[in-house]
Amino acid sequence: MDSLLLMTSLDETIAAALDLARAARWQMALRLLDAVQPVGESDRRRMAVAAVEVALESDWFAGTALTAGRLAGADREGAAEGPGGSGWDLEFLRLRHDYLRQVTGAGGQEPRLRERAGELAQKAPDAVRRGWARMYLGLITDNVFGEREAAPAHYAAALDAGDDLLTREALRHLGDHDRERGDLVSARARWERATELGARHGLVCGTLSQQMLLAELARETGDEAGAVRLATEIARWADAIGASRLTDQARTFLANDSVV
Repeated sequence: MDSLLLMTSLDETIAAALDLARAARWQMALRLLDAVQPVGESDRRRMAVAAVEVALESDWFAGTALTAGRLAGADREGAAEGPGGSGWDLEFLRLRHDYLRQVTGAGGQEPRLRERAGELAQKAPDAVRRGWARMYLGLITDNVFGEREAAPAHYAAALDAGDDLLTREALRHLGDHDRERGDLVSARARWERATELGARHGLVCGTLSQQMLLAELARETGDEAGAVRLATEIARWADAIGASRLTDQARTFLANDSVV
């Protein structure tokens, strides 16, 4: 009974930390995880992997540099060899970190990035994890290699996994391809649905970044005043929560304001 209660408590702690991270409370999430001292080796590995995920969210949206240290901590705990999917999860987080460093120019080139994503898709322990690997295979194909025509098939495979957060991510990028080929109606439908899914799961930064796309679409369809109003609020929110990358994106958009 005690071990069952401990497992439930650990599950709830990790879930709470991830919810805090999605709400842009990254430091609070890490403090929560660091405050728990699990006894078992498997539990320590799970906590270490969760800390990497929180750190990566902070690095992505707030421009921090926390993930490398947390990856080193997970390696010290032996999480790469952990059972129950934790080894796969850690390698996927490492892939995401390397992708972030590459697209932001923070790190050197990783020549095997696409191959690693493909390998993760092949050895994924379940459909949702396979979908996430395909999602990043699409992102790498799209944003690192510039092979725009090849990426949507990977996004479509991610969409089929049936996970809300993954569906949101896939819709976001499929909508970008709709927009590029001039289908603004489909782009809007996908982006509005992605915004709804992000909000439902408490993705504060994800919802703001999705609204940024809607602001860009408003500008493209001639609603400049609406685009500026939306981007102004995005900048205000992003600045308030410390999401510096989103703040910069919104302010750059507003600097191109054509409203007199």
